[in-house]
Amino acid sequence: MRNYKTQMEAAKKGIITPEMETVAKKEYLDPEVLRQRVADGSVAIPCNINHKSISPEGIGMGLRTKINVNLGISGDHKDYELEMEKVDMAIKFGAEAIMDLSNYGKTNEFRKKLVEKSPAMIGTVPMYDAIGYLEKDLLEITAEDFLRVVRAHAEEGVDFMTIHAGINKRAVEAFRRDKREMNIVSRGGSLLFAWMMMTGNENPFYEHYDEVLEILREYDVTISLGDALRPGCLKDSTDGGQIAELIELGALTERAWAKDVQVMVEGPGHMAMNEIEANMKLQKRICHNAPFYVLGPLVSDIFPGYDHITSAIGGAIAAASGADFLCYVTPAEHLRLPDANDVKEGIMASRIAAHAADIAKGIPHALDQDNAMAKARHKVDWDEMFKIAADPDKARAYFESTPPEDRHTCSMCGKMCAVRTTNMILEGKKVEFCTEK
Repeated sequence: MRNYKTQMEAAKKGIITPEMETVAKKEYLDPEVLRQRVADGSVAIPCNINHKSISPEGIGMGLRTKINVNLGISGDHKDYELEMEKVDMAIKFGAEAIMDLSNYGKTNEFRKKLVEKSPAMIGTVPMYDAIGYLEKDLLEITAEDFLRVVRAHAEEGVDFMTIHAGINKRAVEAFRRDKREMNIVSRGGSLLFAWMMMTGNENPFYEHYDEVLEILREYDVTISLGDALRPGCLKDSTDGGQIAELIELGALTERAWAKDVQVMVEGPGHMAMNEIEANMKLQKRICHNAPFYVLGPLVSDIFPGYDHITSAIGGAIAAASGADFLCYVTPAEHLRLPDANDVKEGIMASRIAAHAADIAKGIPHALDQDNAMAKARHKVDWDEMFKIAADPDKARAYFESTPPEDRHTCSMCGKMCAVRTTNMILEGKKVEFCTEK
């Protein structure tokens, strides 16, 4: 019988939990060092007590950059089997987290299956589910209703929840004063803004924040403080609304830690490359070094169909500058619900960004696979290269689609392969292209 409610409470008591032991082993880290970071909030281990199939992961200072995959049912696309195929793909290609963003009908059955089978962390946005779960229109929903949905998700085993508690009346005032190009692009943030404007009430997640924390503490759910006022275009980045909300999130972070609830803080959106590093440092400062979870950032607004690339560029810069957790973006972003191929492209783009950042940050063993790939390429050992590759099937398919005459090269350079030529010279062999067959 555990004598603590949450990972943070255990860490503060000096207890190294089984989950901490698992994460420390994965990260090549001293468990005591990890415990200290969980205690001070610079690392979170989202791990609901009811998520029995989870393989715990840590997010935060000195750890590998993690990635999240969004999926879920929408009113225009209600294919539960396809969404479960996306789950399988996310697990296959190494995503550490999956967020169920379903916003149509009774979503709890899908979510329960997701929690039951997934070793990855599961996240949700209760605000998305409120209308379908409660079968009420937005104006009819009460603060107590919103808390009911939070509790339901916690009971089902969700490991982290995006709660848009920072968009209170003060932040709204700054947003309205600053006059944005894109206004609010966060789905949950826009719904809360609409509810606040229609009812005249304060944000229920802010007004009843202590009650939200009590629910999360009971099940050891990590709160992911949502950025309702994140910029939705380059022109709106680092404006008054974004910064006003960030200041509120800093205060909410400390209130959560006081109740032993683990915290992540969510960040921008769309942002030019030259602003990213400063934003990462600002968030870490204002939010007391809590783990930072970013969507992108997307570094350009004009590439619909290629936003997995604009996001990967921003994500790599963000993670190298201090972000800890990247939310993937697919080629379908801004256009439609992603299909299975979009999901794969988004996952791989985010993994590239995360891995590149980990190398830059000097994360232990981040370079191991790259070094192994270099050795395999030196030997021109294709089978070994495919084995090491992050996506072996795609690498092999490309190679075999135009097979070379000589298996010691590829069809790009053929016998003029630089590696082959250099190896032959260093082995004392003569290179003769015209006479070789």
